[in-house]
Amino acid sequence: TTRPSKSREMKATALRLLLFSLFSIKICLVMGNVMRMARYDRAANVAAAIPSPLTLGNTQLAWHRLDDGVMGGRSETTHAAIEVAGRPGIHFAGTINTNGGGFASIRAPFEAGGLSDDTSSLRIKFRGDGRTYKVLLSDGGSSGPMGGSPSWQIDLPTTKLGPEDEAQVATIPLESFVPSFGGRAALKKEDRNKFNFHASEMKQLGLMLSLRLSDGSSNPKETYGEGEFDFSFFVESIETISSGTSNAKKDDEKPKSEL
Repeated sequence: TTRPSKSREMKATALRLLLFSLFSIKICLVMGNVMRMARYDRAANVAAAIPSPLTLGNTQLAWHRLDDGVMGGRSETTHAAIEVAGRPGIHFAGTINTNGGGFASIRAPFEAGGLSDDTSSLRIKFRGDGRTYKVLLSDGGSSGPMGGSPSWQIDLPTTKLGPEDEAQVATIPLESFVPSFGGRAALKKEDRNKFNFHASEMKQLGLMLSLRLSDGSSNPKETYGEGEFDFSFFVESIETISSGTSNAKKDDEKPKSEL
């Protein structure tokens, strides 16, 4: 009876050591996230906003980064105002790391009224890498999980283009934007009815690559990525379309895809 007793005791000790090790690893991971959150300087990012040739209303859009470092993640955004194929614009690029995070974005504030209440759509001309990005609009308030103001989002699929390929164009109706809080979309009718989209109240435009689509579902690895990977998305123009405005396009602006 002594040997089985010792065997059970040894197994119990090994299990306790394993549980302690797993607990210690979890604590280290949590503390690592907390330290990265503490080092993330959101105000410095805003102060270092990069002016671009893109405008909305009377505002020249200056873009600052906001990535998952704000919650302890490891993704990095590197954006710049550059020219691609002779066209100036904003280049949203960087590295996504899904270990502890999974999103990167750039945001540009604009004057209230930059979108008038008769604005019906946004028309965006862009060059992507085959990933599905998101376009964001907000009133500039907090839209995180505990925020009181939603981030209005819509998915923007892209095709991987070469330097000689014609840019894509997407016309996005404002009514198609979905209210979201920190990646959690308000999809139920009773939830969506709590929020009303007023174009004239919007004060910030954003571009994002996220592991979540605008409806809160997972962005598939085929249109997002996995592990640690680079991304590249270039926007050369953003236009507003008002209700009653003709949607006719010049021959050289015919879209390859349109939302």
